[in-house]
Amino acid sequence: MAIPTLRQLQFLTALGDTGSFSRAAEACHVTQPTLSAGIKELEDLLGVRLADREARGARLTHAGELAVARASALLADAHALVQVVQSAGAMLTGPFHLGAIPTIAPFVLPQTVRALSEVYPDLKLYLHEDKTTRLIDQLRTRTLDAALIGLPWDAPGIETVPLFDDEFLFASSTSHPLAKKNGLSPEDLNGEDILLLEDGHCLREHALSICRLKTGDHAGQVAATSLGTLVNMVAGGLGVSLLPRLAMDHGLAVSHDVAVREFTTPVIGRQVGIAWKTGSPREADARKIGEVVKAALT
Repeated sequence: MAIPTLRQLQFLTALGDTGSFSRAAEACHVTQPTLSAGIKELEDLLGVRLADREARGARLTHAGELAVARASALLADAHALVQVVQSAGAMLTGPFHLGAIPTIAPFVLPQTVRALSEVYPDLKLYLHEDKTTRLIDQLRTRTLDAALIGLPWDAPGIETVPLFDDEFLFASSTSHPLAKKNGLSPEDLNGEDILLLEDGHCLREHALSICRLKTGDHAGQVAATSLGTLVNMVAGGLGVSLLPRLAMDHGLAVSHDVAVREFTTPVIGRQVGIAWKTGSPREADARKIGEVVKAALT
């Protein structure tokens, strides 16, 4: 009797977790036609329809929901088997897939990789940079073992541990009046053109929260795709912004045209934390990597 492959089961659980063929394909690092074909093969093998396409995504049938529950357990067991055999009881050995969001990755991963390679030479680290929602999808499908993200972030089935606070700093062109104001507070940003990252970056939501703004308040405003672009927009006098101290202290390039200042009372913009899927056999490794990150950067 033919049985499903683990890859087919991974495609199905990804679809169940994301509710979208496109997002499931991204989480599994395949094209959407490849994922759709894999699920169709699984349906043909089982002789039952597992998912229905809808205008806003996909919905599992009752049979699909039952299949996802059993598939998740089988994939967890298979993943645990691989990790146990590869590590043979040793911590941080073998392959480990670590994700990080773009506003953390360039400023954390170099130090983390160096520190881990010195202490755990048998660890083979694979690094992935993506936005938080996609990293969470990949944790759920176990294509990632852990991810460094900005907290707070609530996601069912995902556990997080905060590592350290990340302070917001004020940034403007050197000619801006606030660049030389004595005693700077978040209230001074009222009425200013505040430059933000584009939708999908959690740092954008943290900045909006600090400034007590709604997303709609900046509808139609130009948004940056990265911190580097954001700094260039500030240098050009397009507005003011908030930059994470983590980035400033660890390599974000800022020209002489940009003034970066602390607020009189430090403003904590976010926490940097590490996340993993609940029940992951690599939870201990994820926690240890979090400890290494914290030690390397604080």
